[in-house]
Amino acid sequence: MIRLPLISLLMFLGIACSPNEKSYDYDLQGHRGARGLMPENTIPGFLLAVEQGVDTIELDVVVTGDRQLLVSHEPWFNHLITTKPDGAYVTEVEERDLNIFEMTYEQTQQYDVGRRGNANFPDQQAIEVTKPLLAEAINAVEAFVEEQGLPPVKYNIETKSQPDWYGVYSPLPDEFVELLYNQLTSLDVLDRAIIQSFDPSTLIAMRERDPEVKLAMLVYNEVQSVERMTEILGFTPDIWSPSYGLVTPLLVDKTDRLGMELIPWTVNNRSEMIRLLEMGVDGIITDYPNRAP
Repeated sequence: MIRLPLISLLMFLGIACSPNEKSYDYDLQGHRGARGLMPENTIPGFLLAVEQGVDTIELDVVVTGDRQLLVSHEPWFNHLITTKPDGAYVTEVEERDLNIFEMTYEQTQQYDVGRRGNANFPDQQAIEVTKPLLAEAINAVEAFVEEQGLPPVKYNIETKSQPDWYGVYSPLPDEFVELLYNQLTSLDVLDRAIIQSFDPSTLIAMRERDPEVKLAMLVYNEVQSVERMTEILGFTPDIWSPSYGLVTPLLVDKTDRLGMELIPWTVNNRSEMIRLLEMGVDGIITDYPNRAP
């Protein structure tokens, strides 16, 4: 695995560049770090996103069997990116049996998630890397930001949770939230954290734990309307975060009237970013922060 000082890591990889000068005022969020350029949800990806000038690191967390918070988009090892300890590639048939909720953190570190690259992102740099603990990732970003004299970044953290996963791939929402809340408090970044989820139960549990924590409701289809989801939640979230194709002038107006920020995902085309920003969204989540206007 690559073990270099934070300052020299991106120079070693040969793809670092100066932060973008944004033409618009908005929250630029690096999706899973900078997935289009670096392995997703990894420390090198997060550092590159900072180099590219993001305001917010967007990432995902799951829970291991020994109750550690691990940065991962799925609570298993995705067949598209994972190499097993014996060097064989994980297959789609077996991926869900590689259940992180049943593994210790040490066991998860036997699986590489970067050296294969990702066929869906041909510009992604292939490197040997493992899934980091949330604490490791945040500490690395905080140190890098300080070393480079950059402004502090925010963390938009998705809880990978849904009802049919409870007790199988994830803990119950109350336990998940308690682990996450305590971790962010100990890292002293709670005031710069956003907790997002497709699972309303996680957001409800976090609101009950601390009403001051900023929350984002993730939605992927029109059935999940503002009216329906706010009724389920029992409150208006701070951020409405839909798939970018759902954004319309009507939605921009509705979220603005309700006092919610509107931050769509995942926008990878520069012209589409500009169209959405001119429509009035408050932020963009992208795999390619280097394309941001």
